[in-house]
Amino acid sequence: MSETTAAQRVEAPYYAPHGGHPPQSDLLTDRAIVTEAYTVIPRGVMKDIVTSVFPEWTGTRAWVLNRPVAGGATTFAQHILEVLPGGGAEKPEPQEEVAGFLFVMEGELTVIHEGQSHVLTPGGFAFVPAGSGWSAKNDGAEPARFHWFRKRAEPLEGHPARFAVGNERDVVPGSMPGTDGRWRTTRMLDPQDLGYDFGVNIVTFEPGASIPFAETHIMEHGLYVLQGKGVYRLNADWVEVQEGDYMSLRAFCPQACYAGGPEPFRYLLYKDQNRQVML
Repeated sequence: MSETTAAQRVEAPYYAPHGGHPPQSDLLTDRAIVTEAYTVIPRGVMKDIVTSVFPEWTGTRAWVLNRPVAGGATTFAQHILEVLPGGGAEKPEPQEEVAGFLFVMEGELTVIHEGQSHVLTPGGFAFVPAGSGWSAKNDGAEPARFHWFRKRAEPLEGHPARFAVGNERDVVPGSMPGTDGRWRTTRMLDPQDLGYDFGVNIVTFEPGASIPFAETHIMEHGLYVLQGKGVYRLNADWVEVQEGDYMSLRAFCPQACYAGGPEPFRYLLYKDQNRQVML
C-alpha cells in the first residue's frame, strides 16, 4: 500500500456518547437493527438507562457495544467507558487470559503497565497483553471517554504479544491501491506481527470514496463511526450511519460502503486475524 501525504493526516474529532435521556415527546422510531448477520446500534440509543457498571472500576459507567452471543460476533467484547475525574481501576481486567486495547476519544486516561505510566490523550491507544499487570485512572479535570476491546488471547509459540502504546495521529496511514489516498487505513498494531491475534484500525474515506465490492471474509468486525456519515452495505441491506453509530458484523457478513460528506467518513475497526481456524 502506498503512503499517505502529510496533508491528508489532519487532526479529526472523535465522536463520543455523553448519555442523557430523551423527552417523553420523542418518537420511538430509530435506526437500531439486530439480525443474524449484523447489528446496528445508533448513537441515539446510547442513553443513561442502557449503561452498565463494572465492579472493578470506580467513578465509571459503560456502554456495552458487543459481547459474544449466539448468531452474532463471538471473538470479542467492546465497551465505551466514561471515567469521571478520580475514577479508574487498580485491576481492570478480571480474566487473566484476556488481552485488551484502549482507544481514547475524549479527556485523558493514565494507564500504568508493569510500573510504567502512560498518559493517553484523544487519539491515544494502548494494547495490554493477557496476564500483564495494569491499571487505569483519570487524573484529569474532565471525564475520559474511551473504547475498550477485550479478546481471549490465542498465544502463538515464539511470537509473544508485546505491550504497545501510541497515538493514531502519529501513525502514517496506508492508502489503498488505485484510490489516490481517498481510502486509507491507520493500523495501530502491526498486522505482520504474529503476536497480535487481532487488529484495531482507523479507516478513512474522503467524501464519495467507497469500498467498491462486497467484502465477504472470516474476520468479525466491530465498527464505530468516529466522524462523518456514510451508507453501509450489510448483508443484503443498505444502512445509513453517522458519527457515534456502531456496527457489529459476524464472520462472512458481506460489507461495502459509500462515504457521504461533507467531511471525511472515519471509523474505528476491530478485526480478528493471524490465527489458523481451529476445528
